[in-house]
Amino acid sequence: MQYWLAHIERLHPSSIELGLDRVREVAQRLGLALDCTVVSVGGTNGKGSSCAMLEAILLEAGYRVGTYTSPHLVEFRERARIGGVPAEPRVLAEQFEAVEAARGAVTLTYFEFSTLAILRLFQHSGLDVAILEVGLGGRLDAVNIVDADCAIVTSIAIDHAEWLGDTREAIGLEKAHIYRSGRPAICSDPVPPKTLVEHAQAIGADLWLFGRDFNYSGDRQQWSWAGRGRRRNAIAYPALRGANQLLNASGVLAALDALRDRLPVSQQAVRQGLASVELPGRFQVLPGQPVIVLDVAHNPHAVAHLATNLDNMGFFPRTYAVLGMLRDKDIDAVVAMIKGRIDHWLLASLPGARAASAEELAERLRAAGIGDENGADGPLVALHATPSEALRAARERAGANDRIVVFGSFLTVSDVLATRAAANRSSRHGQAQR
Repeated sequence: MQYWLAHIERLHPSSIELGLDRVREVAQRLGLALDCTVVSVGGTNGKGSSCAMLEAILLEAGYRVGTYTSPHLVEFRERARIGGVPAEPRVLAEQFEAVEAARGAVTLTYFEFSTLAILRLFQHSGLDVAILEVGLGGRLDAVNIVDADCAIVTSIAIDHAEWLGDTREAIGLEKAHIYRSGRPAICSDPVPPKTLVEHAQAIGADLWLFGRDFNYSGDRQQWSWAGRGRRRNAIAYPALRGANQLLNASGVLAALDALRDRLPVSQQAVRQGLASVELPGRFQVLPGQPVIVLDVAHNPHAVAHLATNLDNMGFFPRTYAVLGMLRDKDIDAVVAMIKGRIDHWLLASLPGARAASAEELAERLRAAGIGDENGADGPLVALHATPSEALRAARERAGANDRIVVFGSFLTVSDVLATRAAANRSSRHGQAQR
């Protein structure tokens, strides 16, 4: 498996090359076709949470579900789940071999190659439903070679501006291209860009808008959802933490309502699915003291939600931030959004050409008025080689009643989770030896 991952990383000079011609050509050679209900999920933020909730509900309803999400946090096989279980490396390797044999001289990026491999896995897995997360944009994303029976756009904010445009209108149009003529097109963004609405109308999609076609209400104990002439009442709050999760859950329930003739789902399945759903790295609170929050938030829109969620946690004497980011993200806006909640900063370098170094992050903090002080009279700003090293230093400094927030990138959370998993494996091995 590691051989194949290293191989596909070397195949293409760029990590991203938008366009569907090359992917479609190889897909045709493979004879790719999904003989099941397909739900595509796009958007700037909330895609992973929406996929996880949809998967959990459909599994509770008894369906055989394949779920494709990206990126992974610890192991590549997290990207392809069947029945809620990550695919076996041996089975994935077989799909990589098939794609390699079919592509010939066609160059594919890492994402394109892995997308084709996972779609082929799903094709041969006897699925009732496939859930496909759209990786970047929509119109020219590799996942968009599949005509979804229902498509969800969760939210539209500015991210990947160099590829998708630097306005919500431009980005909304790119994401709207996962919609299909005559098929349900869900948008759970409360203020959808005009371009998204106009494109859906132009192609004759069955557009479901939050606030017009579906909505939610709730109190401290439970919440209710209302759609086109249908209600789901007395639902427990999703197990995923965060103030924005009801928006994501509402879009999921709208999709299920739109597909109810093909995929009937009971109220009990909805309740059980939302109560049991898990998704690492989305406002994930680790057990123990001090409190450690892991969140993959990496753009201003997502960090705004993170800031709100931190506010809702109650009082902590001090909050330490473990921050690692990519250079092409809006670092200044991210810092501005959350700096009022942070007492001390532990900055981490990330791997890869796109990564910002800890030194670069320190420069952006200084530009925001956060200086290099010793932590006694002002905010501590410390530099570390990796997120896991920064977290270790934060834990040494923090008191039992303090809070540590790890955020800024999937890579930041991934490093922490991978280190944690390795430590757990080592501990279990040590216990077995004894």
